[in-house]
Amino acid sequence: MSGVGGMTPSLTNSGEVRSGVTPPTPSQTVGPYYSFGLEWEDGPFAVPEGTAGAIRVGGRLLDGAGNPVPDGLIETWQADPAGRFAHPDDPRGAVAWEGFRGFARSPTDGDGNWSVLTLKPGAIPGPGESVQAPHLAVSVFARGLLSRLVTRIYFGDEEAANGADPVLGSLRGGEEERATLIAAPVEGGYRLDIHLQGPDETVFFAI
Repeated sequence: MSGVGGMTPSLTNSGEVRSGVTPPTPSQTVGPYYSFGLEWEDGPFAVPEGTAGAIRVGGRLLDGAGNPVPDGLIETWQADPAGRFAHPDDPRGAVAWEGFRGFARSPTDGDGNWSVLTLKPGAIPGPGESVQAPHLAVSVFARGLLSRLVTRIYFGDEEAANGADPVLGSLRGGEEERATLIAAPVEGGYRLDIHLQGPDETVFFAI
């Protein structure tokens, strides 16, 4: 019996490997391979050092027991301070901020620390007539994950905007869940730890 495109399936109906046919490669979880290609020197910089108004957003990546995850990767994607994206598909038209690319990628160190240097984003349109509060879109990669986890980082000094944000308002866990997404102001920027599991687990979104 032929498979798709005339190819012979590698497994029989009983699940046994056919003679002379290489079996499928088993699925694997994400592994600690980031230094082989996903890291680069200016990865953690959405703007160059010394950029006026730049802030540092960071924290720690922690597992369910509260232990640091030393070989994770945090990616951020965001709007510029005017609330527009550095991308030609932005229907409002992208605004060019010198040196700003909107994307950053930070590996975690031995203590799970990560940080990115960026500009604070502006609010962006939400569903209908709503407005989404300033935030970073975040992807988390770490060993043991089959795919990335997706979350957001909001800013603790944007109380009015956060209160009207449709995503924060949709969380069923109320203030407890909201707190896992809101970074606290610190000197020079903001800080938020990301918890993969456990009682303080960060809210992750299915996309």
